[in-house]
Amino acid sequence: MIEVKGLTKCFGDITAVDGISFAAADGEVTGLLGPNGAGKTTTLRMLYGLMRPDAGSVRVDGIDAAADPQGAQSRMGVLPDSHGLYPRLTAREHIRYFGQLRGLIGTDLERRIDGLVQQLDMGGIIDRRAEGFSHGERMKVSLGRALVHEPRTVMLDEPTNGLDVQSTRAVRGLIRRMRADGRCVLFSSHIMQEVSALCDRIVIMAGGRVAAAGTPEQIKRQTGHENLEDAFVSLSGIDEVQV
Repeated sequence: MIEVKGLTKCFGDITAVDGISFAAADGEVTGLLGPNGAGKTTTLRMLYGLMRPDAGSVRVDGIDAAADPQGAQSRMGVLPDSHGLYPRLTAREHIRYFGQLRGLIGTDLERRIDGLVQQLDMGGIIDRRAEGFSHGERMKVSLGRALVHEPRTVMLDEPTNGLDVQSTRAVRGLIRRMRADGRCVLFSSHIMQEVSALCDRIVIMAGGRVAAAGTPEQIKRQTGHENLEDAFVSLSGIDEVQV
């Protein structure tokens, strides 16, 4: 479970995240939505410890991320917005390396890698060097690195960005299986169809603040709209383009 209270981050005179609070529960998929510049990525970076908040707190499975950052991070699997890979390592070597960093060795590690190869449809790239990988191929490797240690809390920043239809369906299926396993999944996305299909709860950000939070049905009732996209536009303050 992720618990966020009063989280704030400023860059000079700009307040990127302004005192937000929300929770993401075990056994649920929580979507973090907002237009560009709403503060989603900054929020995620604070949640997984890449940035220190100026105020507020983050707890992961009851662990205070500021007091015990390594303890909190040990509970997480993270797909960040940047998918940097070592060009001379193969996809398998990347995932194995991150597994070893998490304390995995031997047949257990290799079994988990083989499972991810199947789940993420990586058979064609698993033993290729990362140099020259497409964006979608890099995304698959980054997902494998995030999930190899089977974390109970998973944070994914745009997990299907750049994937083809088959790979997108595979990732969505993987997210559903993690929910069925009782894991906590928090992900950001701009794809309303994806959010509607996957999310049990939604947190909508606008201007660095939480504009609304609840189930998709609650969000729609709050705005009086029948579909989630219209509700999102209404809450996030996006100006609709007339065509």
